[in-house]
Amino acid sequence: MKKSPLYTRTGDRGMTSLVDGTRVRKNSPRVSAYGTLDELNAMVGLLQAHCTTLTPNTTDNSDSSNPSDNSILYTLNSTLSTLNSILSTLFDIGAYLATPDKEDNSILYTLNSILSKRLADLEHQIDLLDSLVPPLRLFVLPGGSIPAAHAHVARTVCRRAERDILTLADTGAHVDPTVLTYINRLSDYLFILARYLNHLTSTPELTWHP
Repeated sequence: MKKSPLYTRTGDRGMTSLVDGTRVRKNSPRVSAYGTLDELNAMVGLLQAHCTTLTPNTTDNSDSSNPSDNSILYTLNSTLSTLNSILSTLFDIGAYLATPDKEDNSILYTLNSILSKRLADLEHQIDLLDSLVPPLRLFVLPGGSIPAAHAHVARTVCRRAERDILTLADTGAHVDPTVLTYINRLSDYLFILARYLNHLTSTPELTWHP
């Protein structure tokens, strides 16, 4: 079977198609919103790749009879699972934002059916990681270990995605409130994940000293 070409030439003049076929400028607020989500998703994918390298080897580097090693393995596996869920959720939200407002939005219906649970799962992970790191007494600067630094970059992209989604809403487009809640909570998760990754690798956190 002949493969389809990767390029269509339909976007050569700065236009793109939304889910329903509507043509819009590539720098429109709607495209900017789901485009930043795409960038965020790429950052989360990179972060996940770095976290994968931290997973303990159960035969060489950890002792299955050691409760502490088992706890680290559980938390890392839980983190990888959470990041995988985030990748799918951001793709779902991107598809929703790429769909013009209409009364019968099946994508929104599907999104609403899963977003509340994924939000609850995210908050559970935030509480878990927060219980494992020292109390926060100073402002933390981005950096530390390589995985933690990537988590901080993802956090800042997440905040930009939140601003772009709000800009879209300011144009009069409908943005489901749960979407904004999830993106806001995701930035919190990425912050605490950065702290946990530094703690896990025994990397001192960078703190602000005015």
